[in-house]
Amino acid sequence: MASMKFTALAILMLFSVAQAARANDTTAEMKTGGLVFVQTDAISMVEEKLYISPREVRVEYRFRNITDRDVEALVAFPVPDIEGGYDRMVAVDPDAGDNFLGFEASQDGVPIKAELQQQAVVHDVDLSAELKAENIPLMPGAEATAAALSRLGPQAVERFRGLGLIGIEQWDDGSGMKDHLVPLWTLKSVYWWKTVYPANSEVTVSHRYTTSVGGTVDVTYLDENGEPRGERFAEYEKRYCLDDAMVRIAQKNRKATLETGMPLYVENWISYILMTGNNWAGPIGSFTLTIDKGDTRNVVSFCGEGVTKTGPTTFEMKKTDFYPERDLEILLLVPAGF
Repeated sequence: MASMKFTALAILMLFSVAQAARANDTTAEMKTGGLVFVQTDAISMVEEKLYISPREVRVEYRFRNITDRDVEALVAFPVPDIEGGYDRMVAVDPDAGDNFLGFEASQDGVPIKAELQQQAVVHDVDLSAELKAENIPLMPGAEATAAALSRLGPQAVERFRGLGLIGIEQWDDGSGMKDHLVPLWTLKSVYWWKTVYPANSEVTVSHRYTTSVGGTVDVTYLDENGEPRGERFAEYEKRYCLDDAMVRIAQKNRKATLETGMPLYVENWISYILMTGNNWAGPIGSFTLTIDKGDTRNVVSFCGEGVTKTGPTTFEMKKTDFYPERDLEILLLVPAGF
C-alpha cells in the first residue's frame, strides 16, 4: 500500500482585503467532506480533484468500472449534524432551508436529483415521527421550529420533555420572564442517489457546496506569556503543522493587541474529511488538492507534502496511488477589522 505522511507545511503571507471577523465569540466549523461510496472492488477511482477555499468546496471524481458488467451503486453526501440545545450553532443559518450548504452534484455533466433523508435523533433514537405528528419542522433553531413549538399544548410539551426532544429556558421577551421551549434533538441529514457505472467505462462525478468556516476573535495558540507552549499550541502544531513563521506572526499579533486593544489577525478554520476516500478498488490513481486561501492578505497553514504555490492565493499538492491517512485541517489567519 502506498502511504503518505503529512509533514511539510505550506504557509505564505501576502496582502489584500479580508472579510470582517466576529466581534465577541467563537464559531465552530462543521467538518464537511466529499461523497461517500459503497465499498466495492468493482470500481476504481482514476482521479480526484479537490478544491477548498473559504467560500466553496469543489470535488471532481473520475471512476472506472473495471469489470465486464454494469454496476449499480449507492452514493451519499452526509450533511454535518445540526445540534439543538441552549447554545445556538452560530456557524449555521437554520433559516436557510434544508440545503443550507447549497449542495449540488452532477454525473458526466448532467445534474443529479438527490433524495434528502432527515432524522431528528435523541440518544441515537429516531424521533422524527413525533415531531411530524405535531407539525414541528426538523431543523433545530429555525424560526419556524420555534413558532411551532410555542403552539404545543401542555400535554405535548410534557411528552416532548419526557422524550428529551425539548427543554425549557426562561428569558424576558419584553413582557416579563417567560418559559421558552428549546429543541434538544440532533438533525441528521444525508443526500443520496443510485448511479450506474457502465462496464469497462469511466464516469465523472462532481459536486460542490458552501464551505463551513469557523473562527475566533484573536490568534489563540500561544500561551499566556506569548510563547509556543502548552496543550493548545501542541494541538495546533499537530493539526495545522505550525512552524516558526506562524509563531512570529502570533507574537506580533499579541503585541499589537496589548498596545492597541485590536489584534492584527483572527483565526478561521476549515475542516475536510478525507478518510472516506478509501472505499474503492485500490488507491486514488491521481489526487490533486488545491487550497485557495481566498485573499492575498490571509495567512494559511495546513499539513501537506510536496505543496507548491500556484497562484497569488492558491497552493497545490499532487499525489499518485494515494491512500488518505488523515483528514485535512486548514488554519487561516485573517486580518481583523475588514
